[in-house]
Amino acid sequence: MSIYKILAAMHVVLGTMALLSFWTAGLARKGSALHRAAGKVFLSAMAALLALALPMVTIILPHAPVSGAFLAYLLVITGTAVWTSWRAIRDKRDWARYTGGVYRGLMWLNLASGLGVAWLGLFRATRMQLVIVAFSLIGIAIFVQMWRFSRRPPTDPRWWMKEHLEAMLGNGIATHIAFPGIGLPKILPMLAGPTLQNIAWLGPLAVAFVAGSWLTRKYLPKRPAMQGLRQPAVD
Repeated sequence: MSIYKILAAMHVVLGTMALLSFWTAGLARKGSALHRAAGKVFLSAMAALLALALPMVTIILPHAPVSGAFLAYLLVITGTAVWTSWRAIRDKRDWARYTGGVYRGLMWLNLASGLGVAWLGLFRATRMQLVIVAFSLIGIAIFVQMWRFSRRPPTDPRWWMKEHLEAMLGNGIATHIAFPGIGLPKILPMLAGPTLQNIAWLGPLAVAFVAGSWLTRKYLPKRPAMQGLRQPAVD
């Protein structure tokens, strides 16, 4: 068995663990012991997935540069979601620390990689152009959101929850994308080809948008403004 196949098999195991722990945390009462424990398992699985994906990308790049670059970009946006979902909880009382050097580095990396992938999708890709260009907008949107958030202290005392929920939705997209591509061909073989690819990749985005609107209304009602947040750290 090749190194790539071993890494891919480990990727499937960790992906399954991430999917199960994602839904365990999502369905558990927020803040409960089960929610926190499942969240730790999920983030650990995602961190391991990212670490495994790096050598996989280096193997793919020489043979399929566009696909390899796109997968590398997915590591950037997924890694950003994993980091922000973790640090939003750890730094919930320190906005300045949260928006420090790592935050700003990820912010600019998302912009650069998003623009690069958009160029690949428009001018170099020969397949999955719609998916590649659509996903490039995620990195650019992440940059805009992070840039706006880092400019001044938030007025909502539960800013960290909004950051955590949005990041976890991003993690959910990454966790779920692979499974439609694996399962849908068996359930709906007539969709094989570009139609199936678009559903498998873009479907989770649509679901995440709806889920994000619902979660915001449920867990982030309007609250009084907060005072005295620390000013941003000087990088």
